[in-house]
Amino acid sequence: MTFWPRVCLPPGVSVVALFLTFQSWALEPFVVTDIRVEGIQRIESGTVFNYLPIKVGDQVDDKIARESIQILFGTGFFNDVELKQDGQVLVVVVTERPSIASIEYSGNKDVRDEAIEEALTSTGLTEGQIFNQPLLERLVQTIRERYFSRGRYSAIVVPTVTPLERNRVAIKVQIDEGRVAKIRKLRIIGNESFDDGELLDLLELGEDSWLGFLSSESKYSKEKLNASLEAMRSFYLDRGYMTFEIASTDVTISQNKQDIFLAINVVEGDLYRIGQVDLEDARGILKDGLFERLRPQSGTPFSRRTVIEARTELENSLADVGFAFANVNAIPDIDEKEKTVSFNFVVDPGPKVYVRRINIRGNTSTRDDVVRREMRQLEGSEYSAADIRRSKERIKRLGFFDDVSIDIPAVPGTVDQVDVNVTISERATGSFLFGVGYSGSDGLILQAEVNRENLFGSGRQVKFKIDHSDINKIYDIGYTNPYFTPDGISLGFFAELEDIDTAKTTSADYISDTVSVGGRTRIPVSEHNAFHIRAGYEQIELEATESTPTEYSSFIDRFPESDNYTLTAGVTRDTRDSIFFPAKGYFRRASAEFAFPGSDLEYYKLTLRGRWYRSVTDNLVISLKGNLGYGDGYGDSSELPFFKNYYAGGPGTVRGFDSRSLGPRSAGLVDDPLGGTKRLVASTEVFFPVPGMKDSRDQRLSFFLDAGQVFGSDESVHLQELRYGTGISFNWFSPVGPLALSYAMPFNDKTGDDVEKLQFTLGALFR
Repeated sequence: MTFWPRVCLPPGVSVVALFLTFQSWALEPFVVTDIRVEGIQRIESGTVFNYLPIKVGDQVDDKIARESIQILFGTGFFNDVELKQDGQVLVVVVTERPSIASIEYSGNKDVRDEAIEEALTSTGLTEGQIFNQPLLERLVQTIRERYFSRGRYSAIVVPTVTPLERNRVAIKVQIDEGRVAKIRKLRIIGNESFDDGELLDLLELGEDSWLGFLSSESKYSKEKLNASLEAMRSFYLDRGYMTFEIASTDVTISQNKQDIFLAINVVEGDLYRIGQVDLEDARGILKDGLFERLRPQSGTPFSRRTVIEARTELENSLADVGFAFANVNAIPDIDEKEKTVSFNFVVDPGPKVYVRRINIRGNTSTRDDVVRREMRQLEGSEYSAADIRRSKERIKRLGFFDDVSIDIPAVPGTVDQVDVNVTISERATGSFLFGVGYSGSDGLILQAEVNRENLFGSGRQVKFKIDHSDINKIYDIGYTNPYFTPDGISLGFFAELEDIDTAKTTSADYISDTVSVGGRTRIPVSEHNAFHIRAGYEQIELEATESTPTEYSSFIDRFPESDNYTLTAGVTRDTRDSIFFPAKGYFRRASAEFAFPGSDLEYYKLTLRGRWYRSVTDNLVISLKGNLGYGDGYGDSSELPFFKNYYAGGPGTVRGFDSRSLGPRSAGLVDDPLGGTKRLVASTEVFFPVPGMKDSRDQRLSFFLDAGQVFGSDESVHLQELRYGTGISFNWFSPVGPLALSYAMPFNDKTGDDVEKLQFTLGALFR
């Protein structure tokens, strides 16, 4: 039997270089009558035949044999390849590379499992694949780089390859993450205009100290260094140093790879001031006075941020009037001698853009017209960025969708047309609720409710509700069509039966049975303003108990039963960007409720409510809230009915005090709150994401400061009588309904006040 060289490929040695070392073999060529493969275990013979360039009937010589061995090695399947001649039969003897039976890794905490899995995938080292030592080494290097980017330069990654039966191997990767390298010394070199302390405060990095465990700024990472350098660059460029540059950053690591010494070398350059600022708007598109308001002021230090903000505002203004692709260039003219920089803002509006088509996507239940009627951008009209923003806000305010996104692609082949693609993600808007809840003000709640806020995808609402609590028994049926007319006038009807027994509340005791029916409408008068009107008939039966205070019982004796015709009218201005968790805008409502002359009870109530929201940062929203109320009787009635009194204390008013507990109290043996005819409530609240749940759309925390009080008809409003509570609150739109949990500390409570620090509401009674 004749054989050709047997070749095993050592790691790192190329097949070509190996074959160049072989001497020419003196072998008589022969014609192959058959081919036999030996040594295969997992790989099919057909795979070898497919790669082998020799077929039955071919003539084989030394050159062809060497080429064949090179090709088979190139597949990566084999550790050893040998060709033999057995008569006229070509014998291919191979030794397969082992396959990977399993890959395990351990010791990683700072780098998550997902990142390790991603490294495995990117290197091609996965279970079932042929084992390749270079790939394993690449994996180890990739994992090390992940740790290096997080400042763990002492991390050790040790792979272990264990042979198994059936020519397989098990790979184990043991990781010792080490310690994050700490910055022992941080220096800024070259700064003259600003001291070290002012610049160091800008950086996300800082020197290690004995309080270092409270902060991560001493933990070095490339990402934090880059962010710090950019913060310093922006600081200088916004203060006139337009030629500022960071000359170098010198990073030195200790021998144990756990201590970092960092030096940042800066070149401040000269202070430049704003020179002449001109506007070149050849077509006169910009609004009069807009540029004057945005123009950087001559003589002030150059500020990159001011220039960028002016450009952005000008481009946004152009986009609002149809120029979707407008561009404003701020062309600088630097005077090195005078150290000034002048700017010429050149307006290139481009073509006026029109909307070809509005496409609604993602609505499987909601009808297209429900979304389209909220659009302020119309098909065939000029493009308006302001109308697009407002359209998105209105769609989100419907409450039918978890997410709303709008993108504006250009129409292919045109320069003046775009499409508006509205993509929505629907939330469940229909529910059948039967359950148990709890409210700090109403106690145990048993509910059964059928509610369709988006009936058959039409946007209409139908509700049937039974609500039993320790205080209330409510049966409520309602229907609302938000677009009774195409102009957005809504129309709704309601019928309600309510039994109230306040014996289990902190307020004074009485029993009432009320039946009310009526209708309501909302009439929009502008984009943000609307009138609200509710008209109804109510029949009220009152009953005293043994503990009913005389302040109530005297009224009940005079009016045990009454029939009243009521009207509530108000005007609302609402610019909030969301009804769930607003980030900007405000809500204001002025309303008046009164019983028509001729009703058994003649009274009126005037209420002013407002709430304002403003984003401080991307994740921080501040809110201010105020609520004023005043009520009295008129005509034959000399007082406001006690069951129409205002109350304060508890969720929605002054947290930290028991619900309905503030204000005048009974003069009898039982010291119960009576409510009042005047109410003053205010609140300041700062909302922020729940730690670890930054992107959650239905959960948030807040710090708050509440203030409020109610006053009786014979009392004047005195601000020194206000009660204050401060604390933290958690709000969640849970699957079973809105939930609010707060912990508040009253800090000016007085003798007789009912304090309740922990309060929560769960279910449909979140107010």
